[in-house]
Amino acid sequence: MGFYDDQVLPRITDLALGRPMEQTRARVTTGLSGEVLEIGFGSGRNIPHLPVGVTRLLAVEPAVVGHRLAASRIAAAPFTVEFVGDDGQALLLPDASVDHVLTTWTLCTIPDAEQALREIHRVLRPGGTMHFTEHGHSPRPGVARWQDRLTPGWGRIAGGCHLNRRIDDLIEKSGLTLESVRTYQMGGTARLGFAYEGVASKRIL
Repeated sequence: MGFYDDQVLPRITDLALGRPMEQTRARVTTGLSGEVLEIGFGSGRNIPHLPVGVTRLLAVEPAVVGHRLAASRIAAAPFTVEFVGDDGQALLLPDASVDHVLTTWTLCTIPDAEQALREIHRVLRPGGTMHFTEHGHSPRPGVARWQDRLTPGWGRIAGGCHLNRRIDDLIEKSGLTLESVRTYQMGGTARLGFAYEGVASKRIL
Protein backbone atom coordinates (compact mmCIF):
# COMPACT_ATOMS: atom_id res chain seq x y z
CA MET A 1 0.00 0.00 0.00
CA GLY A 2 1.44 3.37 -1.05
CA PHE A 3 1.60 6.62 0.90
CA TYR A 4 -1.55 8.05 -0.70
CA ASP A 5 -3.71 4.97 0.01
CA ASP A 6 -2.31 4.49 3.50
CA GLN A 7 -2.03 8.06 4.79
CA VAL A 8 -4.10 10.45 2.65
CA LEU A 9 -7.13 8.56 1.38
CA PRO A 10 -8.27 7.35 4.86
CA ARG A 11 -8.45 10.97 6.03
CA ILE A 12 -10.54 11.94 2.99
CA THR A 13 -12.79 8.93 3.51
CA ASP A 14 -13.22 9.75 7.19
CA LEU A 15 -14.61 13.15 6.22
CA ALA A 16 -16.63 12.08 3.17
CA LEU A 17 -18.29 9.18 5.00
CA GLY A 18 -18.68 11.07 8.26
CA ARG A 19 -21.72 13.01 9.45
CA PRO A 20 -23.80 12.68 6.23
CA MET A 21 -23.75 8.89 6.63
CA GLU A 22 -24.61 8.61 10.33
CA GLN A 23 -28.25 7.64 9.76
CA THR A 24 -27.19 4.91 7.33
CA ARG A 25 -24.68 3.53 9.84
CA ALA A 26 -27.37 3.50 12.53
CA ARG A 27 -29.72 1.50 10.30
CA VAL A 28 -27.20 -1.07 9.11
CA THR A 29 -25.83 -1.85 12.59
CA THR A 30 -29.27 -2.52 14.08
CA GLY A 31 -29.56 -6.10 15.30
CA LEU A 32 -25.85 -6.83 15.70
CA SER A 33 -24.77 -8.62 18.88
CA GLY A 34 -22.05 -10.83 20.35
CA GLU A 35 -18.77 -11.01 18.42
CA VAL A 36 -18.84 -8.84 15.31
CA LEU A 37 -16.25 -8.82 12.55
CA GLU A 38 -15.97 -5.51 10.69
CA ILE A 39 -14.19 -5.64 7.35
CA GLY A 40 -13.09 -2.17 6.33
CA PHE A 41 -13.05 -0.75 9.85
CA GLY A 42 -11.61 2.55 8.58
CA SER A 43 -11.54 5.16 11.32
CA GLY A 44 -14.08 3.45 13.56
CA ARG A 45 -17.07 5.52 12.51
CA ASN A 46 -19.44 2.60 13.18
CA ILE A 47 -18.41 2.14 16.83
CA PRO A 48 -20.89 4.65 18.31
CA HIS A 49 -23.75 2.95 16.45
CA LEU A 50 -23.11 -0.63 17.56
CA PRO A 51 -25.89 -1.91 19.85
CA VAL A 52 -25.36 -2.69 23.53
CA GLY A 53 -25.46 -6.41 22.78
CA VAL A 54 -22.10 -6.30 21.00
CA THR A 55 -19.41 -7.78 23.25
CA ARG A 56 -16.37 -7.72 20.97
CA LEU A 57 -15.45 -6.07 17.67
CA LEU A 58 -12.85 -7.72 15.45
CA ALA A 59 -11.50 -5.16 12.98
CA VAL A 60 -9.88 -5.70 9.58
CA GLU A 61 -8.27 -2.55 8.17
CA PRO A 62 -5.24 -2.17 5.86
CA ALA A 63 -4.57 1.56 6.39
CA VAL A 64 -2.39 2.27 9.44
CA VAL A 65 -3.63 5.85 9.74
CA GLY A 66 -7.15 4.49 10.14
CA HIS A 67 -6.07 2.88 13.42
CA ARG A 68 -4.85 6.25 14.69
CA LEU A 69 -7.95 8.14 13.56
CA ALA A 70 -10.07 5.60 15.43
CA ALA A 71 -8.19 5.86 18.74
CA SER A 72 -10.70 8.05 20.58
CA ARG A 73 -13.67 6.01 19.36
CA ILE A 74 -11.97 2.78 20.43
CA ALA A 75 -11.21 4.24 23.86
CA ALA A 76 -14.88 5.18 24.32
CA ALA A 77 -16.26 1.83 23.17
CA PRO A 78 -18.04 -0.28 25.84
CA PHE A 79 -16.66 -3.45 24.24
CA THR A 80 -13.25 -4.77 23.24
CA VAL A 81 -11.89 -3.75 19.83
CA GLU A 82 -9.21 -6.04 18.41
CA PHE A 83 -7.41 -5.64 15.08
CA VAL A 84 -7.23 -9.06 13.42
CA GLY A 85 -5.63 -8.40 10.05
CA ASP A 86 -5.47 -6.15 7.04
CA ASP A 87 -6.90 -8.27 4.21
CA GLY A 88 -10.56 -9.16 3.85
CA GLN A 89 -9.64 -11.70 1.20
CA ALA A 90 -7.69 -13.85 3.70
CA LEU A 91 -9.20 -13.57 7.16
CA LEU A 92 -7.03 -14.73 10.04
CA LEU A 93 -9.94 -16.33 11.87
CA PRO A 94 -11.17 -19.92 12.34
CA ASP A 95 -14.20 -21.30 10.52
CA ALA A 96 -17.59 -20.45 12.05
CA SER A 97 -16.05 -18.19 14.69
CA VAL A 98 -18.05 -14.91 14.59
CA ASP A 99 -21.71 -14.10 15.19
CA HIS A 100 -22.05 -11.31 12.63
CA VAL A 101 -20.09 -9.46 9.95
CA LEU A 102 -20.38 -5.75 9.14
CA THR A 103 -19.27 -3.99 5.94
CA THR A 104 -19.90 -0.33 5.14
CA TRP A 105 -18.74 0.94 1.73
CA THR A 106 -16.04 -1.74 1.65
CA LEU A 107 -16.78 -4.32 -1.06
CA CYS A 108 -16.23 -1.71 -3.76
CA THR A 109 -12.51 -1.46 -2.96
CA ILE A 110 -11.48 -5.04 -2.15
CA PRO A 111 -9.66 -6.34 -5.27
CA ASP A 112 -11.37 -9.75 -5.20
CA ALA A 113 -14.76 -9.12 -3.63
CA GLU A 114 -15.93 -12.66 -4.40
CA GLN A 115 -13.06 -14.12 -2.39
CA ALA A 116 -13.76 -11.72 0.49
CA LEU A 117 -17.40 -12.84 0.56
CA ARG A 118 -16.36 -16.50 0.55
CA GLU A 119 -14.20 -15.70 3.58
CA ILE A 120 -17.14 -13.98 5.25
CA HIS A 121 -19.25 -17.08 4.66
CA ARG A 122 -16.48 -19.26 6.09
CA VAL A 123 -16.03 -17.37 9.38
CA LEU A 124 -19.71 -16.78 10.10
CA ARG A 125 -21.39 -19.17 12.49
CA PRO A 126 -24.45 -20.98 11.06
CA GLY A 127 -27.39 -18.63 11.50
CA GLY A 128 -25.06 -15.64 11.64
CA THR A 129 -25.64 -12.56 9.50
CA MET A 130 -23.77 -10.09 7.37
CA HIS A 131 -25.02 -6.50 7.67
CA PHE A 132 -23.97 -4.30 4.77
CA THR A 133 -24.33 -0.95 3.11
CA GLU A 134 -22.47 -0.67 -0.18
CA HIS A 135 -22.62 1.16 -3.47
CA GLY A 136 -22.49 -0.43 -6.89
CA HIS A 137 -24.11 -1.12 -10.23
CA SER A 138 -27.15 0.98 -11.12
CA PRO A 139 -30.19 -0.60 -12.80
CA ARG A 140 -30.53 2.51 -14.95
CA PRO A 141 -28.77 1.72 -18.26
CA GLY A 142 -27.51 5.24 -18.85
CA VAL A 143 -26.03 5.51 -15.37
CA ALA A 144 -24.57 2.00 -15.58
CA ARG A 145 -22.76 2.85 -18.82
CA TRP A 146 -21.14 5.85 -17.15
CA GLN A 147 -20.20 3.74 -14.15
CA ASP A 148 -18.41 1.29 -16.46
CA ARG A 149 -16.58 4.08 -18.28
CA LEU A 150 -15.48 5.93 -15.16
CA THR A 151 -14.53 3.01 -12.90
CA PRO A 152 -10.92 2.54 -14.20
CA GLY A 153 -9.98 6.18 -13.63
CA TRP A 154 -12.03 6.52 -10.45
CA GLY A 155 -10.33 3.47 -8.99
CA ARG A 156 -6.90 5.06 -9.38
CA ILE A 157 -7.83 8.03 -7.19
CA ALA A 158 -10.22 6.26 -4.81
CA GLY A 159 -8.23 3.31 -3.53
CA GLY A 160 -9.39 0.83 -6.15
CA CYS A 161 -13.08 1.67 -5.70
CA HIS A 162 -15.42 0.16 -8.30
CA LEU A 163 -18.60 2.06 -9.15
CA ASN A 164 -20.18 -0.85 -11.00
CA ARG A 165 -20.18 -4.01 -8.88
CA ARG A 166 -23.48 -5.91 -8.57
CA ILE A 167 -23.45 -6.23 -4.80
CA ASP A 168 -26.56 -8.39 -4.42
CA ASP A 169 -25.32 -10.91 -7.01
CA LEU A 170 -21.88 -11.09 -5.40
CA ILE A 171 -23.36 -11.77 -1.97
CA GLU A 172 -25.61 -14.55 -3.23
CA LYS A 173 -22.77 -16.21 -5.17
CA SER A 174 -20.87 -16.57 -1.88
CA GLY A 175 -23.49 -18.94 -0.48
CA LEU A 176 -25.09 -16.35 1.79
CA THR A 177 -28.85 -15.84 1.61
CA LEU A 178 -30.16 -12.29 1.18
CA GLU A 179 -32.74 -11.78 3.92
CA SER A 180 -33.40 -8.17 3.00
CA VAL A 181 -31.96 -5.64 0.59
CA ARG A 182 -32.91 -2.03 0.05
CA THR A 183 -31.65 -0.26 -3.05
CA TYR A 184 -31.75 3.43 -3.81
CA GLN A 185 -30.06 6.16 -5.80
CA MET A 186 -27.42 7.99 -3.82
CA GLY A 187 -27.02 11.76 -3.96
CA GLY A 188 -24.21 13.83 -5.40
CA THR A 189 -23.84 15.96 -8.50
CA ALA A 190 -22.80 13.06 -10.76
CA ARG A 191 -25.53 10.77 -9.33
CA LEU A 192 -23.47 7.72 -10.20
CA GLY A 193 -23.79 6.09 -6.79
CA PHE A 194 -26.40 3.37 -6.33
CA ALA A 195 -26.81 1.95 -2.84
CA TYR A 196 -27.37 -1.60 -1.61
CA GLU A 197 -28.27 -1.91 2.07
CA GLY A 198 -29.40 -5.02 3.88
CA VAL A 199 -28.79 -8.27 5.69
CA ALA A 200 -27.63 -11.69 4.44
CA SER A 201 -27.45 -14.87 6.48
CA LYS A 202 -25.53 -18.14 6.61
CA ARG A 203 -27.88 -21.08 6.54
CA ILE A 204 -28.09 -23.50 9.45
CA LEU A 205 -27.31 -26.95 8.05
